[in-house]
Amino acid sequence: MIENQIKAAVEHYETLLRKQLARVEDMEKGTQAADLSKKEKIVIGVIGGDGIGPIIVEQAKRVLDILLKDEIATGRVEIREIGGLTIENRLALGQSVPEETLAEIKKCDVLLKGPTTTPKGGTMESANVTLRRELDLYANVRPVSVPEKGIDWTFYRENTEGEYVLGSSGIEIPGKLAMDFKVTTDLGTRRIARAAFEFARREGKNNVAIVTKANIMKKTDGNFSRICHEVAADYPEIETEDWYIDIMAANLVNESIRSKFKVFVLPNLYGDIITDEAAEFQGGVGTAGSGNIGKRYAMFEAIHGSAPRMVEEGRDKYADPCSMLRATVMLLSHVGKQDKADLLSEALDICMFKEKKLVITGRDTGCTCNEFGDYVMETVKKLTK
Repeated sequence: MIENQIKAAVEHYETLLRKQLARVEDMEKGTQAADLSKKEKIVIGVIGGDGIGPIIVEQAKRVLDILLKDEIATGRVEIREIGGLTIENRLALGQSVPEETLAEIKKCDVLLKGPTTTPKGGTMESANVTLRRELDLYANVRPVSVPEKGIDWTFYRENTEGEYVLGSSGIEIPGKLAMDFKVTTDLGTRRIARAAFEFARREGKNNVAIVTKANIMKKTDGNFSRICHEVAADYPEIETEDWYIDIMAANLVNESIRSKFKVFVLPNLYGDIITDEAAEFQGGVGTAGSGNIGKRYAMFEAIHGSAPRMVEEGRDKYADPCSMLRATVMLLSHVGKQDKADLLSEALDICMFKEKKLVITGRDTGCTCNEFGDYVMETVKKLTK
């Protein structure tokens, strides 16, 4: 019995290895980068998602409708709502991203996406993991800024590899053991490192921290660290440091050192975890947005999940929309509307940190999602007068 299971596992591993090598070959062929500035019309796909997703995404869509009113009226921008990515539909079809939905998504240039639920157990992959792979959104970019604490961080998390890329493809011998796999490719690492260092140079950031656990994960993290340092050699004006993920988690709460860090480049899993920690300094995961960037497509979203407990407890109307609104700032910047991105960012700073006329608590002790959305809209309008 065991011998048969070992044989099946070996065959399974060979299949996974060949698929990953094929993915490397596809990356080596390259993809033509999209130049949104040359497009006559930019299509923004809006996906509600699950749980609190549709509620917070609605506030972001309201902002886009206001800020891009002229562009929408002249046909230079189209905001297109995309359905089919609910957990109910995905389970019914047995697909993490239904084929018809993916086809509609690929007709868009950028996406504004609400959180989606991933079933526990089973083999269904996360919708985000699927979208990041299918659209080759290799860079997950998460900014965290708290000026009064000297925090100005931007995280570049590799988005298509690591533990997540094969997270639903592990091996199990029931009652004995289970194994999952981690993938690091040379090209995948090189492009995320290049993106991080290019950002640092462009924005005048003087420090890039390479964050791994290379002392333990010697092949995957070891290669990640080595390749990042090879890329760093092209940016001599930038201080490059090596840190292990556990110590970096401690560094973020160390007031004597944390302000020196500016840009972080790190593998998938570590980036997912530590950016949630970082968001707490800004007010929690409900306040932080993220961008998933590739050459052809980009997707902007909240960094938190679909919060099913809030829905079960009837508190979904009190969900915090700030994460989606911060993601909208990033989207506007990505499509070349920097003035409007700055406007929304300023409005959010006023509403979240300065005036604070309304406060989101996630319960009836604070305002509703829609009320906070109204507050942001009113602030945007005041700033444009």
